[in-house]
Amino acid sequence: MISLPRLLVSLLALIGPLLAAESPALDPAATLAARARKDAALRDHPTSPFNHEPKVGFSPLNYFPPDASWVFPSKFQRYPEQVPVTILDTKGRSRSGVIHGFLTLVRDGRTHTLRVYRMTTPGGGFYHAVWFTDRTTGDTTYEVGRYLDFEPVDDPDHLYRIDFNTAYNPYCAYSTAYGCAIPRQEDRLDLAVTAGEKKWHK
Repeated sequence: MISLPRLLVSLLALIGPLLAAESPALDPAATLAARARKDAALRDHPTSPFNHEPKVGFSPLNYFPPDASWVFPSKFQRYPEQVPVTILDTKGRSRSGVIHGFLTLVRDGRTHTLRVYRMTTPGGGFYHAVWFTDRTTGDTTYEVGRYLDFEPVDDPDHLYRIDFNTAYNPYCAYSTAYGCAIPRQEDRLDLAVTAGEKKWHK
């Protein structure tokens, strides 16, 4: 099993935080610059999925244009009972965690829910995960689904910034060497999220 490489940590810093509520709704130039830096890291870093065996020829990632209408404020609601959950990945393996809570967003007068998972690691640690599918999945976006980065803070009144312009494909979108968590049916958003990363083609 291939563990998430250290490159992923670097990429999170490159694409910018999901959470800074004080930030402007969207800075298109900063979004484009972050995408260019991510391309460079994926192309050049030795632990990139493009440089892992079996090697895959790199080409720049594909994105929707930056769009401020896909940035939403939201509070994190923690579930009183942490319901255990098993998530399957693209290699048929099981991953254990709990449904930790949820975020909400309003689009075209309708409220949508993003579930936040608290997943355990083989070493006994944990990480938080947000993944989703939507009406673009399998058409203009990766058929497994896309991810958003999220890390809760202790303040229950904290206002998070959900930026779908930072939605990204997991590594299995680029290389068969990786297995990635598959969003559940409950994680489907009944709208077309035309923001963030599109399908990648060799």
